[in-house]
Amino acid sequence: MNKGHREILQIALPAIVSNITVPLLGLIDVTIVGHLGATSYIGAIAVGGMLFNIIYWIFGFLRMGTSGMTSQAYGANDFEETTALLVRSLSIGFLVATLLILLQAPIERTAFFLIGPSPDVEKLASIYFRICIWGAPAVLGLYSLSGWFIGMQNSRYPMYVAITQNLVNIMASLVLVYGYEMKIEGVAIGTLIAQYAGFFMACLLWRHHYKQEDGKKDFRSLFNKRAMYRFFQVNRDIFLRTLCLVAVTLYFTSAGAGQGEIILAVNTLLMQLFTLFSYFMDGFAYAGEALAGKYIGANQAEELHRMIRRLFLWGMGIAIVFTLLYGLGGENFLRLLTNDQAVIEASQTYWLWVLLIPLAGFSAFLLDGIFIGATATRLMLQSMFVASSVFFLTFFCLKGQMGNHALWLAFILYLSLRGVMQSFLGRKILR
Repeated sequence: MNKGHREILQIALPAIVSNITVPLLGLIDVTIVGHLGATSYIGAIAVGGMLFNIIYWIFGFLRMGTSGMTSQAYGANDFEETTALLVRSLSIGFLVATLLILLQAPIERTAFFLIGPSPDVEKLASIYFRICIWGAPAVLGLYSLSGWFIGMQNSRYPMYVAITQNLVNIMASLVLVYGYEMKIEGVAIGTLIAQYAGFFMACLLWRHHYKQEDGKKDFRSLFNKRAMYRFFQVNRDIFLRTLCLVAVTLYFTSAGAGQGEIILAVNTLLMQLFTLFSYFMDGFAYAGEALAGKYIGANQAEELHRMIRRLFLWGMGIAIVFTLLYGLGGENFLRLLTNDQAVIEASQTYWLWVLLIPLAGFSAFLLDGIFIGATATRLMLQSMFVASSVFFLTFFCLKGQMGNHALWLAFILYLSLRGVMQSFLGRKILR
């Protein structure tokens, strides 16, 4: 294996492991409360977890924007700027976290009004929310640090942090729930402890391995007008792009729910297969972020072109493997997720859409990474806006004739159009 492929895998593989561990934090909480004797506990964790996922998802620009700009500074050997970028990102993250804590009451009321949980679930979810909201500084701070590590071509540290968080969460939650009989409070505090454990571990890793760069920076340059303008411009575009992504994702679930419990269950299960595929593709997208930024920062156009070709070889290969796995696995994959025969039988009607997901979607993931590394965030936003508009237009025009198939067609078009548009717009990056 040549150096170029090793570079990609050294970033992609640890990132894939990190991605796979992300849902474990919520899964651990659900598993623990699932043995407390009341379904309202599971509902509370589901509602609270979904709420925090949406909140933190929206502020994911802290990771992506930091990664892209840091990788370019790294490629240019501007270590003063890499440190300054981390300070700027952490400062914005802590400011946002402070606002979330201060505004927790209206956020909670608005969220529960929109979700509409039962009184028992709302009471427990409220307890969970009011404890876990204090983890916002740790979560958003870790976004900044994770993005910075990836920009520095290091995805191993975020993997170490993710594994540590899960281990701490398991131990803390079990001790608090079963040792101190704290129930939902114990699960929430366990999650909170895990979040701060991950953040402090990331800080220690930075201090131990990167603090030597600290002495090179000029504090007067940290918040100069030009640097801050670029920082906010890049992150504004990513923020708006994320809002489009969230809108499509939430509406997909809502539209399925409007067609009955069976269709909702079918769509939820089939989307788990998309999520599994996305964990792998996101790992290679992270490699695209780090390496595209590095080569652009170093002004090495030929190396950039080679890296993109290698990245797409890996992306195409993974897409083909997942298509074959889903094609051969079929019903067996669904039986791992549910034993409801009615849902399994109803899913067969929509299985073709699952087979289309990998080949339709892999280029969108990879090009997202390349665009972030190139800080071509305005082009990425334009692609996402057009693709999202086509998603909604397709579904509304065809839902009367095609029903749930219209929803899946709209989703496939949304994925593929992102890739097609970014491929066209990406010529500007290559030039």
